[in-house]
Amino acid sequence: MKKIDGHIHLVRELAGSKGQGRLSPLGNGYAIWDNGEIIHLIPKGWGEDNFLAEKYLPVMEQEGVEKAVLLQGTLNGYQNYYTYQVVKKYPGKFIGAFSVDPFAEYAMDIVKRHVEQLGFRAIKFEISQGGGLHGFHEPFRLDLDNHCAKIFHYLADYPGFVITVDYGDFTQTSYQPEAIVNLAHQYPQMDFVVCHLSFPNADHLNRFSSVLQQFASLKNIYVDISAIQDIDGETSADFPYPRCQKTVRVAKDILGARRIIWGTDSPWSATFNTYHQLATWLEHTDIFDEDELEDVMYNNANRIYFKSANVDAAKLANDPAYEKFKRTY
Repeated sequence: MKKIDGHIHLVRELAGSKGQGRLSPLGNGYAIWDNGEIIHLIPKGWGEDNFLAEKYLPVMEQEGVEKAVLLQGTLNGYQNYYTYQVVKKYPGKFIGAFSVDPFAEYAMDIVKRHVEQLGFRAIKFEISQGGGLHGFHEPFRLDLDNHCAKIFHYLADYPGFVITVDYGDFTQTSYQPEAIVNLAHQYPQMDFVVCHLSFPNADHLNRFSSVLQQFASLKNIYVDISAIQDIDGETSADFPYPRCQKTVRVAKDILGARRIIWGTDSPWSATFNTYHQLATWLEHTDIFDEDELEDVMYNNANRIYFKSANVDAAKLANDPAYEKFKRTY
């Protein structure tokens, strides 16, 4: 079966920055936050202090992953330019989203450069309190804050643009599924992807269902199911993850198979469960029939992220800043 990993992070160099401070590499896939927390971020054999495309390509081949969607987050540090470089080097195999802090002084300059010059047609808002902007900003609403509104107004000129959002779990001030609903209403020409299945908990299916019911009538809202294993406390010994099966069944019942995107959130999630397990677990369940599984594993990400116009924009992109640099140096 063909697969597209709809949520993965390539890391040119660790540059994490969030509520715990800055992230510094320790080698052997480990890193330490300024508050002393040590995390195992990169699986053994994938890289000491980074996770490059050339390390991932053999993994893709081994697991039958034809393409991948490269996303950003403050955990690894924004890898915007490396993503641009990888997409240019492997056109059609990778597609990328960029990230920006909307409160940065030059936020709109950054947005325009990445869209108009670097060819991005997706943006990732990592706004979670635990791992993103709400960890070091005052609470804000993605659909109401003027800094964010400027970005959405600008992106409205690009039909088919993809807005990917990680808003954390319900305990965090960043948790705002209602904002996604409002934005999807306001911008029907764009697609919205909610990461990590809105952070489900198999012990609270009513709470989880209420969120998905808000999304149900809006056909431009999708969910990815990356990292739901470690979010719901399941590790390799739990394969094929009975708790995750419960929540994905609910998602299928409410949203349908054509609005669910498989992904892994590697490299970090591949330290809790092997990439092979993450790539095959759905095949060991009866949640989806064969056609539905093809949608979840490949077709949906291909339709949303790899739109022909979006792929062409990435292929045709050329960085004038780097071209000037080459002529000068």
